[in-house]
Amino acid sequence: MNLSLKNKNALVCGSTQGIGKAIAIELSLLGANVTLLARNEEALKNAVQDLDKSQQQTHQILVADFSKPDELKKIVDEFCTKNTIHILVNNSGGPASGAIIDESTEKFLQVFNQHLICNQILAQAVLGGMKKENYGRIINVISTSVKQPLKNLGVSNTIRGAVASWAKTWSFEVAKFGITVNNVLPGATATNRLKTLIENKSTKTSVAIDEVKNEMLNEIPAGRFGDPSEIAALAAFLASPSAGYINGTSIPVDGGRTAAI
Repeated sequence: MNLSLKNKNALVCGSTQGIGKAIAIELSLLGANVTLLARNEEALKNAVQDLDKSQQQTHQILVADFSKPDELKKIVDEFCTKNTIHILVNNSGGPASGAIIDESTEKFLQVFNQHLICNQILAQAVLGGMKKENYGRIINVISTSVKQPLKNLGVSNTIRGAVASWAKTWSFEVAKFGITVNNVLPGATATNRLKTLIENKSTKTSVAIDEVKNEMLNEIPAGRFGDPSEIAALAAFLASPSAGYINGTSIPVDGGRTAAI
């Protein structure tokens, strides 16, 4: 099985912590040259130090804010005129929890821009280089809510579903160029976002944090939360030459929690 990413260039978004950083590390271990993209320059400089360089890889950072799509487009378009990207990992932190009936239309637009519109900007920016190389992997880190909406995540459920549909449509149109588009769907994973969701639910329901956590764990057949490295392992495989015939999929990594087939 060919998992080598030697001489492949990856652009990984939201890569200073959590799942994004874990994916960047895994891609570097397979030999990829990795560009980390996030809004915090200092955090990027720290994170890039953790990438493997044993195969003479070169890594770099790119500072951009997903809350400013126009600025992101300018930065990424300029970057891609000088760099060919073979692997794009679209990954961005999800919106705060909350009932959908209470959410403002402005919140939906904000999150739509941060996720789907920014994904479109990034995918269009890297497309030319992928077509030229006849090799491309667009991997979107979304959520299991694509298959089964999660309680109290109204805006997230809505936008995640839109991103999955966007990705499926892209997969139809770019497959002939040697490009695949797939979605990784993390379940409850031990990240800062999960910690925040648990704390918010505890505050809103006046239920102890440990009780909220145990309630979530009881819904997971594996009986534990996932580790970011486990999400990264799937993303790295999808980025590899061996995954060239896997296209347009949405794959949960959730310990069996999602009830949908």
